[in-house]
Amino acid sequence: MKLSSRGRGCCVAGSRERGPPPRSPFVHQLRLGPLQKAKIAFMTLTLFPIRLFFAAFMMLLAWPFAFIASMGSDEQELEKPLSWWRKIVDVLLKAIMRMMWLAGGFHWINVKGRRALPAEAAILTVAPHSSYFDAIPVTMTFASIVMKAESKDIPVWGTLIKYIRPVFVSRSDQDSRRKTVEEIKRRAQSDGKWPQIMIFPEGTCTNRSCLITFKPGAFIPGVPVQPVVLRYPNKLDTITWTWQGPGALEILWLTLCQFHNSVEIEFLPVYIPSEEERRNPVLYANNVRRVMAEALGVSVTDYTFEDCQLALAEGQLRLPSDTCLLEFAKLVRSLGLKPETLEDDLDKYATSAMKMKEQKVALREFSAYLEFPVSHTLESMFALFDENEDGVIDVREFVIALSVVCKPSKTLETIQLAFQLYQSKNGTITEEDLAHILKTAMGVSQINVTHLFRAVDEEEKGKITYDDFYRFAELHPHFAEDYLYPDQMVAEHGLETSSLSAPNGICTDFSPENAEDKNKPLQKKLN
Repeated sequence: MKLSSRGRGCCVAGSRERGPPPRSPFVHQLRLGPLQKAKIAFMTLTLFPIRLFFAAFMMLLAWPFAFIASMGSDEQELEKPLSWWRKIVDVLLKAIMRMMWLAGGFHWINVKGRRALPAEAAILTVAPHSSYFDAIPVTMTFASIVMKAESKDIPVWGTLIKYIRPVFVSRSDQDSRRKTVEEIKRRAQSDGKWPQIMIFPEGTCTNRSCLITFKPGAFIPGVPVQPVVLRYPNKLDTITWTWQGPGALEILWLTLCQFHNSVEIEFLPVYIPSEEERRNPVLYANNVRRVMAEALGVSVTDYTFEDCQLALAEGQLRLPSDTCLLEFAKLVRSLGLKPETLEDDLDKYATSAMKMKEQKVALREFSAYLEFPVSHTLESMFALFDENEDGVIDVREFVIALSVVCKPSKTLETIQLAFQLYQSKNGTITEEDLAHILKTAMGVSQINVTHLFRAVDEEEKGKITYDDFYRFAELHPHFAEDYLYPDQMVAEHGLETSSLSAPNGICTDFSPENAEDKNKPLQKKLN
């Protein structure tokens, strides 16, 4: 596969032109210089324990107020205006939460624009979602949020969560996502009787380099929404908590060790959907995202939470941050290949590719091979594999890339399939073949496999079998880091990869489509 302006890139801001893609939105690299390390060491011994204690104390102080105010609250009472004593509790809790953030170094919070009234916009859509510090606007507004049902059982935190009357999503209830969307719709259409609902439509944390695809759940009710954008204009970004990068505790420690942390919250004008947008939640979501991207000055991308799973599946062939397999996965979805039939499609395409062997095909032959008409999406996919830009591609590369997207947790199955595609009659491949296989499986333009090939080819025959490779992989499970890109792995993955138990820090993904698949945890590449 290649990485060129013709064949890669999907981040655009209000434009369909293709250009170089941004860095992966799911990776956060934090490199500290000697001076910064010395500063953090000093703050760790001095200010950090004080801040941590004070922040924890503020949360504990808030608990009894939230507990008392939450007692005996039924649905009918929640739809009524707040009583005088609940208004006092509301003010006290907001003040306590503000003191908690003050303890964390957020000395002032820069708020721009006007927050709409519930009757004007029942839903607040917040982006980009990049950290559990995005809870700041939640504690400022006490808007309801979408949370996992398990969250209400967390000591102290669960009581605070219940106070803001969230919409709970239950993982044990297979119908929960549909019920969640219906509950949001019911509240949103209550003419301001319920508190506003604050939703993070990206559904997962990113590094704020662009806005990924918005989930349609917040837009299904078809009511006006108020976009809210977040900025953290800090010199050192200790805020971002993505799937790959510093873990949750490390982010907390580093942030509390900064003397001051800046945050900006901007309430944009209320977005009133057109009739077409009311009928089409995906269109509505895309248009709101474009407005928010323009306000932030960032691009938009069609990457999704599923691409995050692909990009960060750990194992023997961890994908580099500049992989174009994310673009390929997006094109696979756009082409119309359905996830539920993808493995059957893979078997069909692999069988055809084995018969074709080294035969290369042009665009129209590729269209016939896939049984899809020529389209802009198909042309873009073809361009990804047209490495020499001579108008022909090797469909074996397409099959290998599709196998990675289809089965990211089964690296050796993909490599075994690739051996079957490239091997000679005696079941062997050459070093050149291995280079084609691995660079396609990793979605990069070039890769040096000489050291790896020589290590596998112990008898120096100049060719290897899949059995040779399998035995080597069993003995050297980290062969990619050791033989393919050791320098790159140190640079990109020098910090501990965070391990998350939920798609994001604040609100769970509740979109109704593909509910079963999205409830599954991230898989490892090797089973």
